Amino acid sequence: MDAKDLDRREWLSVIGAGLVVAASLALAWPPAFAAGPIDIKFSHVVAADTPKGKGAAFFKKRAEELTGGKVKVEVYANSVLYKDKEEMEALQLGAVQMLAPSLAKFGPLGVKEFEVFDLPYLFDNYAELHKVTQGPVGKQLLDKLESRGIKGLAYWDNGFKVMSSNKPIRTVADYKGQKMRIQSSKVLEAQMRALGVLPQVIAFSEVYQALQTGVVDGTENPPSNLFTQKMHEVQKHVSVTEHGYLGYAVIVNKKFWDGLPADIRTQLEKAMHEATDYANKIAKEENDLALDAVRKTGKTEVSVPTPQEKAALRKLLVKTHEELGARVGKDLMQSIYKETGFDAGKL
Repeated sequence: MDAKDLDRREWLSVIGAGLVVAASLALAWPPAFAAGPIDIKFSHVVAADTPKGKGAAFFKKRAEELTGGKVKVEVYANSVLYKDKEEMEALQLGAVQMLAPSLAKFGPLGVKEFEVFDLPYLFDNYAELHKVTQGPVGKQLLDKLESRGIKGLAYWDNGFKVMSSNKPIRTVADYKGQKMRIQSSKVLEAQMRALGVLPQVIAFSEVYQALQTGVVDGTENPPSNLFTQKMHEVQKHVSVTEHGYLGYAVIVNKKFWDGLPADIRTQLEKAMHEATDYANKIAKEENDLALDAVRKTGKTEVSVPTPQEKAALRKLLVKTHEELGARVGKDLMQSIYKETGFDAGKL
């Protein structure tokens, strides 16, 4: 190969690299300067017929209506695009514009304060919860995401969790030695260890198979997730413990959001406000219907702890509050206690 061939190859390599950079810049260019509708890829990991799935569909509808078609929202459900561990990085890189990850997902991102929502028995009902998510404490938490290139728009409810397993789980003693799937959260890990459980972090899209094959004995979920993912088909027992809350933060790529024309951003904020009201309104109803559907299949025994059983479970799990205070922030915990009237001594 002569010098001319080498020069030619080097020159082609430079051109090729330039095209890649140019393409990347074009993809990252603020949508206000792009021709045609502004595309928003909204990715999530649960089924379309869950509270989050229905909320995303509602947002798509209202965003496209309010912007007069200037925005096109593409919703990708059920981990079609990205799994749990992948979606946050995809958002930060701009591969997708919008997500609604569970609040536990922000701990691994470095904003461990969000794991406060994983504390067991922190909220007794939605009214207490909404004092936090719809108040100044919730906003302060969302603001912490901006340094990670993320803009927090809203909190969406799923609901209060039940425990499920292929082994009996009526009493505190029943849990000991079982393997349970959890999200990646130090708080959830501590919660399970307090029960004598062996916690296993597994991506949501892989939970059914893990339950089916015996990799884990059980898991925790709001009923809507349990039912729509068909986990009840591979779980013999469900206990309606309502021991913890599972919710989501709807987030966008901050660079994308800041690059939107002001009028479009205002219209999308209105669409998000309406979608939030809708998603939160249907959350409890959807979970009640899902739990009833699980009962009707006859494949899973659904039990409700007695007051004594629930008191024993609560007494054991609330100890994790003090244990995890340094991680999630003691001042933050106290702020939430003040909002909700939390009392560690109550049932």
